[in-house]
Amino acid sequence: MQATTRPILRITTNPALLRSLSTTPRIMGAGDLGAPKSGLMAEKDSFARREAAHEAMYIREKEMEKLERLKAKVKEQRKHMDELDKHIEEYTKSQGGEQN
Repeated sequence: MQATTRPILRITTNPALLRSLSTTPRIMGAGDLGAPKSGLMAEKDSFARREAAHEAMYIREKEMEKLERLKAKVKEQRKHMDELDKHIEEYTKSQGGEQN
């Protein structure tokens, strides 16, 4: 009884048997996300654009209001800082720190 040895795993070198790991891009069908719209869908797209424009304008207005409130706060803080600087100057003059 003669035992023949066979490899357990066979490695194929035939390129026809090897599969490629690359993929092809998906082709969009009508109605898929990202597919170009036509007919009635194109009209809805103009509505969506108009709605997006209104949204952007609303957000811009709210941001401008916030900016105006921040500018008013900065102006108020600057006024307070100027008053504090004036008090510091008066205090140092009364202490004899400056001879003016």
